[in-house]
Amino acid sequence: MQEVYERVIVTNDLSCTHGNSELAVVHACKSPCHQNAVGYRGSLSNQHPNYLVLEQENDLFLNIIDPPAPLFMPPLFSHFIEFSNKHWSQGKKLLIHCNQGESRAPSLALLFLAKVVSAIPNDSYEAAREEFEKLYPRYNPGKGIQKYFSKNWSVLGSNF
Repeated sequence: MQEVYERVIVTNDLSCTHGNSELAVVHACKSPCHQNAVGYRGSLSNQHPNYLVLEQENDLFLNIIDPPAPLFMPPLFSHFIEFSNKHWSQGKKLLIHCNQGESRAPSLALLFLAKVVSAIPNDSYEAAREEFEKLYPRYNPGKGIQKYFSKNWSVLGSNF
């Protein structure tokens, strides 16, 4: 568990907890968090209303995996940014976790710090990554996230 910026914490699933009045939690893992929260095993129909995300008060459960090819859907990142900004603006700590704490969770933290907080450069994914790695040396993004962020950086978080 590491605070990468004021009130922004990145960690792995060993630190999985639920949000409360002082903490908002982003669960950036399909298994087990999204599956348990939505109540399914295996895969979920993409027609299900909570296929991508399930927000429950101070918790955001993301149906996100870390494949070598980018299979991400833009609304997933929009929901993440809206949820995170809302709770961070309220003065809460933001805990973002994935299974290993190396790719998905830190990538989301990087996105938030660049696009919303302006704590690291927003010029490009590469510039943001270079600065973020100083804050979180364990950052080891999967090839899919790297490709997706590099290709879509200018539109990610464009509503902020």
